[in-house]
Amino acid sequence: MSQQTALRSTGASPTIGQRLDRMPVTPTHRTLTAVIGVGLLFDTFENNLSGTISKVLQQDFAFNGTTLKLVLASAFIGQFVGSLVLGRVADRFGRRRAFLINLALYSGFSLLGAFSPNAAWLIVTRFIAGVGIGAEQSLSDCYLADVLPARARGRYTAWAYTLAFCGVPAVGFAALWLVPLTPLGFAGWRWLFVLGALGSAIVWALRRKLIESPRWLASQGRTREAEEIVARMEAEARATAGGAGAGEAQAPEQAGPRRAGLRVVFQARFRRRTAMLWLFATLSAVGYYGFGALAPQALASKGYGVVTGIGFTAVSFIGYPIGSLLSVPIMDRVERKWLVSLSAAAMALCGLGFAHAGSAARVVCFGVLYTLVSNVFSTVSHVYLAEQYPTHIRAAATGLAYSLSKLSAAALPFILLPVLQKQGPGAMFTIIAAAMAVVVASVAVLGGRTTGVSVDRD
Repeated sequence: MSQQTALRSTGASPTIGQRLDRMPVTPTHRTLTAVIGVGLLFDTFENNLSGTISKVLQQDFAFNGTTLKLVLASAFIGQFVGSLVLGRVADRFGRRRAFLINLALYSGFSLLGAFSPNAAWLIVTRFIAGVGIGAEQSLSDCYLADVLPARARGRYTAWAYTLAFCGVPAVGFAALWLVPLTPLGFAGWRWLFVLGALGSAIVWALRRKLIESPRWLASQGRTREAEEIVARMEAEARATAGGAGAGEAQAPEQAGPRRAGLRVVFQARFRRRTAMLWLFATLSAVGYYGFGALAPQALASKGYGVVTGIGFTAVSFIGYPIGSLLSVPIMDRVERKWLVSLSAAAMALCGLGFAHAGSAARVVCFGVLYTLVSNVFSTVSHVYLAEQYPTHIRAAATGLAYSLSKLSAAALPFILLPVLQKQGPGAMFTIIAAAMAVVVASVAVLGGRTTGVSVDRD
């Protein structure tokens, strides 16, 4: 029996979440996906910025080894704080308000970072910009999970991340173009910070027009506001699809606001998911950010010069949007836990190939393959993480898991750089491969099925 038929037979009015899930994809859904995707583009630009130009910064400021590690880690430490704090803000005060706070912080302090006179200024501004950007991915994932119909949730989130990951080759090619130059007497790497700040300021203006999540409004007892938004979306669905698939407007459901501390993630019903997510978030960062942040350093250890290394890295980064695009047609057709596991295993193999590549052609080939499969992995991971908890704790609980990934990413320079410097890229990528093997095991054993399932389940 279908959900709609069951509701009719019992005489029950569908909830806000059920009405959203049975809705066809509308122009509003597509617009929201695009706006979220553009914001995520600058998130990926930010996350790969310091690693891409790390060798340039090291030369410009004459960094020692410890300072370089702090520069690479500072943004991720800020993101750890931002993931924790702004996730709570999103569950308490709304997704839209949290979006505006995080982008304002990132835009302002990324611009200040462009004027860094020394390493200390750069570290501090990268940290505070990181606080702003830290919740971007978890907030975006939760927002899309809230508003998209269940049967299209994976596919449209993949479209958002396909747009987002254009930011990775963008920062690579922008660095390749700007680093050798001094436009207006201003070092090229500084213009990269300006570009990120101006882009996120534009996104801030776009996001002021976002609707609030109807699921979040309903969970807070603001059901009349949720009803108004869903009714408008249903009217749009009827107008654009000739009435097919749009539900009838119902009287608003009456529900009190649901409040819960993060201790709820340790309750018996969530304990298995929480254990899986924490292992997953902590170790997946080793594979994903380990390549993006340290590939230029690995290429330098192979004997390639700074500009050549940036060029190889930029070409390798082309695989990021391609991988995300390849995930679009399979996201809602293949069970997500198995797609996560298979792509994580492929990352481990491609990383070892990159580490042991003996020629420029093989370096680029395995670099592209690594980024391609890592973005199949990343895109499906974002959908999978946002599907684990109910609406009233989704942003905070998911943000907690994301914060562990940021903490792990912040530790990478201190763990992997010494291995790279003393034992070479082969040893470093062996550690990355081992971390991804544990990810595969934890998701395969502890992970549940989520494809096509309502996010309103407890």
